[in-house]
Amino acid sequence: MAVNIKAYWQAVAEQDQDALAGWFAPGAVIRWHCTNERFTAEEFIRANCEYPGQWLGQVERELWAGEQLVTVARVYAADGSLSCHVSSFFQFQGDKILSLDEYWADDGPPPLWRQAMKLGEKII
Repeated sequence: MAVNIKAYWQAVAEQDQDALAGWFAPGAVIRWHCTNERFTAEEFIRANCEYPGQWLGQVERELWAGEQLVTVARVYAADGSLSCHVSSFFQFQGDKILSLDEYWADDGPPPLWRQAMKLGEKII
């Protein structure tokens, strides 16, 4: 399946309501599991586009598994105040998103208890 998922993520980062609306199939469902929320496409677009600030983003990984696409993206505030990684599981109907399950996490240092143990090292 030919889907330009980087264009989708660009629309997310730019909070481009019109572009995002074109990505979703009628009746699409979006789930943010970390906060136990379920959205219609319209609600998801509103939540994304009305979130304060200017955003940038980049797709770090993408993997097709049949009709499902999995991406890992970094989304971050243009002013450097916040950075997140999101793992997204897209189910498509043709070239439209039918369902989207996402797991968002704020980027930051390891917890103090793990720092005290001196485990691991920085990835980059």
